[in-house]
Amino acid sequence: MGFDITSDITFRKLSIFMTFMEKGNIARTAETLGLSGVSVHRALHTLEENVRCPLFTHKGRNLIALPSAWTLLEYCQEVMQVMERGLEESRKVAGIGQGRLRVGTLYSLTLETVPRLIMGMKLRRPDLEMDLTMGSNDTLLHMLDDGTLDAILISISESNIDRNSLEVLPLFHDDIFLAAPASATLNTSGLANLRDYKDQKFVSLAEGFATYAGFQEAFHIAGFEPEIVTRVNDIFSMLSLVQAGVGFTLMPGRMKKVYENSVQLLKLAEPYQMQQLIAIVFARNREQDPSLRALAAEGRMYARSLQESV
Repeated sequence: MGFDITSDITFRKLSIFMTFMEKGNIARTAETLGLSGVSVHRALHTLEENVRCPLFTHKGRNLIALPSAWTLLEYCQEVMQVMERGLEESRKVAGIGQGRLRVGTLYSLTLETVPRLIMGMKLRRPDLEMDLTMGSNDTLLHMLDDGTLDAILISISESNIDRNSLEVLPLFHDDIFLAAPASATLNTSGLANLRDYKDQKFVSLAEGFATYAGFQEAFHIAGFEPEIVTRVNDIFSMLSLVQAGVGFTLMPGRMKKVYENSVQLLKLAEPYQMQQLIAIVFARNREQDPSLRALAAEGRMYARSLQESV
């Protein structure tokens, strides 16, 4: 039978062995590690079998280390140090534990949500730097998938999220509104029926953005293709075009505070009403990362504050 070091000798056994060599007896080792004496004895006994040479001798009820055990201890210490360096370097390559958190966000969330989260994170982790990347839903999901971002803030309503591999922390729901130039003549006495604006020109976000998907769905329900004058790659440019009178658009409610005095806003009539669910998303295998745990905790606090203010 061949000697398989990977399955016969484990880091757990080596850790118990090293603690025993430091403490000198099974009882103190068990107390230090929070194990039973039986578990410690079994680990030492099976390690001795795995090494295939005597490591200990019995003196009465005490287990005494032989010279071979002290030799093994020296190499165990080297192995643990090398493995610790290896884990540290691996985390560095993966961008973990560098005092930096790479966060991706939708442009529209930089008005309030992202600043609130950053301020909260600075209180929780003053030493942590946050690198911010802005992009579309699709772009941010791809960047999270290939490891160039640690966490993203997106609308999950329009995206296929793999809940087996991704952790999702919902923050809030957001309504979609019709936005029109200040100079446009609107019937503001009721909700906006998109069919009434069939002859108007529209501006839109490009494909891949969260609001683009809602835009397409709303006009599909309305039963017509809007005349789109131009498509842009960020929501601020889109709303600047609306301000300039280039056309109408659909926009999420989170933009209201900035634009409600420069564009006209109408809530959509029931057939077209839709919501975006904004959430923090990160890889499930990173859920124990201290920086991501801090971000998740801050996200939960932010979500609670929004619910309490309703």
